[in-house]
Amino acid sequence: MLKAAVIGVGSMGRNHVRVYRELEGVELVAVSDQSEETAAHIGAVYSVPHYTDYLRMIEECKPDLVTLAVPTDKHYKVGLDLIERRVNLLIEKPIASTLDEATELVQSARQSGVILAVGHIERFNPAVIELRRRLREGMAGRIYNIHAQRLSPYPTRIRDAGVVIDLASHDIDLMRYLLDQPITRLYGETLRSINSDREDMFNGVLRFQSGAVGVLDVNWITPKKVRMLTITGTRGMFSCDLLSQELFFYENETAPSQWDALSVLRGVNEGNILGIRIQRHEPLAAELADFVGAVRSGGKPTVPGSDALETLRIALDFMRSAEEQLIVNLLDTNVVGVAEQML
Repeated sequence: MLKAAVIGVGSMGRNHVRVYRELEGVELVAVSDQSEETAAHIGAVYSVPHYTDYLRMIEECKPDLVTLAVPTDKHYKVGLDLIERRVNLLIEKPIASTLDEATELVQSARQSGVILAVGHIERFNPAVIELRRRLREGMAGRIYNIHAQRLSPYPTRIRDAGVVIDLASHDIDLMRYLLDQPITRLYGETLRSINSDREDMFNGVLRFQSGAVGVLDVNWITPKKVRMLTITGTRGMFSCDLLSQELFFYENETAPSQWDALSVLRGVNEGNILGIRIQRHEPLAAELADFVGAVRSGGKPTVPGSDALETLRIALDFMRSAEEQLIVNLLDTNVVGVAEQML
C-alpha cells in the first residue's frame, strides 16, 4: 500500500482526497489545510488525521505521495519542502507562479529522485485520449488548424491568477500534447472587463513548426460553460466536447488519396459524420492512478514537471505579448513588434 496525503483541501483538493480514498493500493493517511475548520471538516468526513502544519503531517504520517492543491503562489515553497523530504508530489496546475520557481522545482525533483507530476487534467479526458490516438493514426491527414474554446462564468474561487494562467494553460498543454511539435511564434490579446487587476478574456494565436495554426478563445465572461476543441486537416475535422466527452469526425468527401490524385483540385465537400465511441471515465481518477503508477514503478508520469514548465513558459509569453503588443518568436527568442511585422 502506498500512503497518500493532500495539502490544500479546498474546492479542488477535496476531490483528490475522495479519489485517493477510492484508489486500489492506496491508503489516504492525512489531510492538511491552512484553515483549521476546512482541514477538520475534511478529516472528519474521511476519518483521517487533519493538520494545519503540513511539515508536521509529513513527519508524523510519512506519506509516499502528496497532492499539492494550495494557491499557486505557495506552490514553490511547499513544493520544495516536500522535495527536500523526498516526498513524491503532484502539483495542481500551474506548476508555479514564475519560470524561475518552476525551473527550480523541476531541477530539484530530478536531483532528488522525486516523481513530480502536474495536474493538467485534460490529458486524461477519455475523448482527448481517443482523439490523440486517431491523430497519430493519420485519420485527419495533415493538420491545418487546432481551435480551442474554453468559456465560463466568473469563478469566485480564483484569487491569484488571470484567465491565461488558470484556463488557457489547459489548452496550451492540450495543443502541445496533441500535435507534439514545437511552437514557433505566438501572439495574444487580453481584456479586463470585470477585474481591474487581472485579465478575464484572452484570445491567442500559435504557429507550430509544421505550419499548423492554433487558436485559443478563453474567458470568464460567458454565462455558459463551453469546453470545445476542433482539429481540421486534409481529410476532415474532429470536434471534441471535453465536458460531455464526445468526439465526432466530419469527413472531407474530396480528401486527397493515393488512388485519386485529382481530388486535391476539387476543394472540400461535406462527407459522412462519424460518432466515435468513448469509454467514459473520470479524468481526475485517471490522473491520480497515473501518478500512483509512476510512483510505484519509478517511471515517468503522463504530465511531468518539465512539460508543465514549457506550458507555463508559453502562457507567460502570451501575457508578455498582450501587455507589450508583440509577436513573440520562440525558436530564436527574438521579439518583433506587430507594426514591424506588418510592414
